[in-house]
Amino acid sequence: MTEASMNEMRQIRFDKLNALIEAGKDPHQIEHFRDRQYSEDIKADYADWEEKTVRVAGRILSRRGHGKVSFVHILDAKGQIQLFLKADVLGDGYEEAKHLDIGDIVGAEGEVFTTKTGEISVRVKEITLLTKSLTILPEKFHGLKDIDLRYRQRYVDLIINPEVRDTFRLRTRIISEIRRYLDDKGFLEVETPILNTIAGGATARPFVTHHNTLDIDMYLRIANELYLKRLIVGGFDKVYEMGRMFRNEGMDATHNPEYTAMELYQAYADYEDMMNITEDLVATVAERATGSMQVQYGDTLIDFTPPWRRVTMQELIKEHAGVDFAVIHTDEEARQVAKEHNLDLKKGNTRGFVINEMFETYCEEHLIQPTFVIGHPVEVSPLAKRNPEDPRVTQRFEAFVCQKEIANAFSELNDARDQRARFEHQVEMREGGDEEANMMDADFVYALEVGLPPTGGLGIGVDRLIMFLTNHDSIRDVLLFPTMKPIGKDTAEDEEENEENA
Repeated sequence: MTEASMNEMRQIRFDKLNALIEAGKDPHQIEHFRDRQYSEDIKADYADWEEKTVRVAGRILSRRGHGKVSFVHILDAKGQIQLFLKADVLGDGYEEAKHLDIGDIVGAEGEVFTTKTGEISVRVKEITLLTKSLTILPEKFHGLKDIDLRYRQRYVDLIINPEVRDTFRLRTRIISEIRRYLDDKGFLEVETPILNTIAGGATARPFVTHHNTLDIDMYLRIANELYLKRLIVGGFDKVYEMGRMFRNEGMDATHNPEYTAMELYQAYADYEDMMNITEDLVATVAERATGSMQVQYGDTLIDFTPPWRRVTMQELIKEHAGVDFAVIHTDEEARQVAKEHNLDLKKGNTRGFVINEMFETYCEEHLIQPTFVIGHPVEVSPLAKRNPEDPRVTQRFEAFVCQKEIANAFSELNDARDQRARFEHQVEMREGGDEEANMMDADFVYALEVGLPPTGGLGIGVDRLIMFLTNHDSIRDVLLFPTMKPIGKDTAEDEEENEENA
């Protein structure tokens, strides 16, 4: 359809609305259409509704007519149902109904019956135009295929593509099941600040804003970890928060500047307890939300059934890169390994940084089935407790599925002196140009001086988990309104370049 014909059709719709207004039938003056029944409820309990009067409302998706008989399909919140319009039943209303367009929202009252073709329908006695659609919906057989347009006009995407509505219904159920699991385990859901005076709790670049009254810069939170641990100091045993986090970083298939994360903290527990919670929570949520602990993701059948594999970074590096760090003890030896493997050490050149870079370069791509990776170097884990058997590594794990991290957890560092020293090291890195390094949080250090009991902490990337449980390979497919660059010159090319650079 050409732009000229589109504009002509839009003008026809405006003219129809103007004619209705002039006739005193402005649909925008209608305030409600109460006591409705839903399409799928009628179909599911047809025996109870047959030949009974119902009221239904929804958006017109299709219509066809044969003389004095018309068939209209409407979409409501639960599905579709057919309206059967007949001239000798509707009278003058039938002629008015002829002027309804695809996209219009109507309310109808009539009796439930089955057509000769076996389709459950409503024999309409009265039909009311509730909202006039002034634009043209995509043709139903081709749908809304332009990916960029689907994300920008999610409201149209939801109308045209029923599988999109199903995805977001499942998203809501998954989030509800996460809460149900944690509530049943005795965790208290809390709320902590989104605007922070210090960007802490993770290694990431924050969004910066300014508070006019206090005349200070503030940061959208990159994590809620430090506030939640303060609550454990204050005497709560189990707390969690699920909400939006914000990171001023690149965008790609698994990253959006704002995303949903869940973090929990449990007193008198460690990262082993967090592993048990993680695999049990994910498996339970998968089964409750999808009906199985085994989920199809692309060509891969992911099995979330516990127990998951547990393996150290060094074991994985030996397995996939042939390098044994058990016999590499000094920074100089590690740097030589990095040179031999052409590694680009962006954030540091100690043994720990080399181990982390080797893992990311050679191992992540092999982690398909749910796997707990443990033994992270202390250099990349500034908030985790050291392993007493090897103080160079921490009591931390990351959970990987199909090459992607979905969870991160620690035995939380509760030594105030060690925490202060690590913050000071992070500050040095920040002053050296690392915008993702932690800031000094003196109040948090003081909270540790008050006393944090042995504590296990866990963070789960909810959007990524939902991607796996709904079989989507882009985070934008599980966010109702993903971040998009404003439409302008070279928008698509700029976004593609942004994804490549992420």
